[in-house]
Amino acid sequence: MNVRKNKIRVGIIFGGRSAEHEVSLQSAKNVIDAIDKKKYEVVPIGINKNGRWFLNSSSGFLLNDSNPKLIKLNKESTKSLALMPGGDNHRLDAVFPILHGPYGEDGTMQGLLKLLDVPFVGAGVLGSALGMDKDVQKRLLNLAGVKTAKFLVFNEGSKVDFKAVVRQLGLPVFIKPANMGSSIGITKANDQKRFKSAVAEAFKYDRKILVEEYINGREIECSVLGNEKPIASVPGEIIVNGHAFYSYEAKYLDENGAMLKIPAKLPKSVIKKIQKIAVESFKVLCFEGMARVDFFLRNVNEIFVDELNTIPGFTKISMYPKLWEASGISYPKLIDRLITLAIERFAKEKKLKTSVDL
Repeated sequence: MNVRKNKIRVGIIFGGRSAEHEVSLQSAKNVIDAIDKKKYEVVPIGINKNGRWFLNSSSGFLLNDSNPKLIKLNKESTKSLALMPGGDNHRLDAVFPILHGPYGEDGTMQGLLKLLDVPFVGAGVLGSALGMDKDVQKRLLNLAGVKTAKFLVFNEGSKVDFKAVVRQLGLPVFIKPANMGSSIGITKANDQKRFKSAVAEAFKYDRKILVEEYINGREIECSVLGNEKPIASVPGEIIVNGHAFYSYEAKYLDENGAMLKIPAKLPKSVIKKIQKIAVESFKVLCFEGMARVDFFLRNVNEIFVDELNTIPGFTKISMYPKLWEASGISYPKLIDRLITLAIERFAKEKKLKTSVDL
C-alpha cells in the first residue's frame, strides 16, 4: 500500500452520468468534509454528466454547494483525468465511489476499479448489479423467504394493461424504473390517467419498469456495515410531510419534506427482527461494505423489504450515516471503517490464485 507522509491516499469519485448526479455531489462534499485529514490524503475525482473525468483540487471543486438545486462541478478548478489498467493511476491506495444510480452504483464502476487493481469501498460487481436492479433484487429476496410488496415487471415495448394491473395489485400502485434511485422517476398512481403518465415517466429512465402494490405502513430504514460479518444499526423512521410519498423533492429539495425519527420508536422485538432481516438481505444479495435497507412496517409487526441501496446517500440529511451516529459510530469513524473494509477485502482477494500451476 502506497502511503505518503503517513497518510493513505483515497480517491473520492463523484458526479457521473446518472440522473442522481446532484445527489452524488452533495454526498461527496459531506464525505470530504468529514474524512479524517490527519489519516487520509483526499484526491477528489469528478465525473461530469457527459462522462468526462476530472481531477479536482481539494477545495473549490463544487459551485453552489449549499444549494441542492444549483450545485454543480466547478470545471475551472479541474483538469482532465484518465485512469488505465496497469497504469500508475496517481498511486491511489483506495477509492471511495460516491456515485448514485446507473454508471456508478450498478457494477460498471466497480468492474473498472477491479481492472485498475485498486481497493474500493462498497459492494463488488455482482452485489452492485443486484442492488441496482430492483426486479432481480426482489426476486432473489423472495426466493430467500424475505417478504416484499407484490410487483409486476414490464419491458420497453410491452403492453401495460391498467385493468390487469389493478386486478393483481389493487390501487394505488407505485410505478418506478427498475434501475434508478433517489426516488427519481417514481410515481404513485390512483387512477388510469395518472397511471398512464407514470408509466411513460418511468420509461424515460430505464427500459424496464416495476409496478408495485401500495403498502400502507410506516417507512423504516436500517443501515448495514461489514464484509463477511455485517452488523445492523438501530432503525430509523421517515415521516413524510406535504408529499404523496418520500419523493426526490421530499428527500433533497424540500427542507421540511420529511422528518427523520432516529431511533424509530419500535418494540425491542421488532427492532431485532428488522436488524436480522437487514443483515440476511445484505448477505442474500452478496453485498459488502455498506448498504441501507428500506422497509415498510404494517400492523405493528408485518415487515416488508422495499429495497436495498449499495451506495446510500451521504448528504447532511441522509439516513445511512445518521443511523450509525445514533448507533455509536461517528461520521469520520464510519468513513474510516468503510475504507478499512475495502482494503481488507482487497488484501484477501490478492491472495487468491490467478493462474494454474502446470
